[in-house]
Amino acid sequence: MVLSLWLSRFIPDDCFDNYIVPYSIVCTVTVCFGGAWLIFRHSEGLRIRKAWGYALVAWGVADAAYLFFWLFAPTQIMDMTAYRLTSYELLICNLLGWVLLLYPTEALRPGWFTGRKALWQLLPLCALCVLDYVVPVNLGLIIAFYPFVLAALLITHMRTYRIWCEENYSTLDDIDVQWIMRYLIMLLMLAVGFLYICMTHSHTRAFTQRWLILLLMCYSTEQILFRRDPWQLLHQSEKVEATEPESECVPDETEETSAPNEVHAAYREALEHWMESEKPYLNPDFRLIDLRKVLPLNRTYLSQFINAEYGCTFYQFVNRYRIEEAKRLKIENPDMKVGEVSDRCGFSSPTVFSRTFTNIIGISPREWAKRIRSVE
Repeated sequence: MVLSLWLSRFIPDDCFDNYIVPYSIVCTVTVCFGGAWLIFRHSEGLRIRKAWGYALVAWGVADAAYLFFWLFAPTQIMDMTAYRLTSYELLICNLLGWVLLLYPTEALRPGWFTGRKALWQLLPLCALCVLDYVVPVNLGLIIAFYPFVLAALLITHMRTYRIWCEENYSTLDDIDVQWIMRYLIMLLMLAVGFLYICMTHSHTRAFTQRWLILLLMCYSTEQILFRRDPWQLLHQSEKVEATEPESECVPDETEETSAPNEVHAAYREALEHWMESEKPYLNPDFRLIDLRKVLPLNRTYLSQFINAEYGCTFYQFVNRYRIEEAKRLKIENPDMKVGEVSDRCGFSSPTVFSRTFTNIIGISPREWAKRIRSVE
């Protein structure tokens, strides 16, 4: 916004309207269709990737239509030089904002978003646009704020999603927990820019939004294609699980019914013996599904078993073993650095190790080491 205001002092409005804005729209359309082609080509059957591909297609089609009307059939609805966004433009912008929320919704709650829920989300927006024409009061700003309401609803899913990640993975770095937050921050930047468009009537307003959109599209497409996706890993695990006999994936119903306590005790003893002897938690990519090497349970039963027997998630369960291993290493090797300890105990970074150690033990690794030395 600061850059666009600064450029407006040196670049005439006609230059923005006739050259810079059309060029930026062409760039956006190219990035959207090119990114959608890459996403669908490498979707690997994942609905989460297809959601982003559809979002790119929708945005590309809207911008292509916008450019067509601007070049060949200019109207007040699509006039970039208009000093006030009409209800049509507000509706289109909100629809595109709603489309950009499809990906994080699918990432946080896979399969939750259905046609009926989409209709309920869009009905208030359509009603506001109709009222904007019926009532004499300008409802433009209220319509512009509607995506913030949808984003607030989306954020309520964050806690559920993080719990799901903790129940399936021992390392939360480089997966959606951090990526979704960055994505939402970028959407917030776009929303603030959109409000800036609604409240100011500068010819340079499109400059700000267009390049923010280009940044969002390029960065998001790259992240979705190359980052670690927990749903993709789960999808692969379920494929492997589906090929195995059912008797190896679910608990014996007869044993569960007759003596559930004895069965759970046997499972617990087998799991703890395996964790202490094989130390699989030293692998940073250790996952819940790996417990099936010693427990004849599917993923759902494994998660329930860990929660019931240990009162924590799989992520917390594994970190307890990692911290105990770190304490043992530090006692045996007092001069070992924190970075080396974190690497040898399966943590993704020294920062994650220090944070986890402090949360579990109550003090930092350095303070704990000092106390051990003082006691000795």
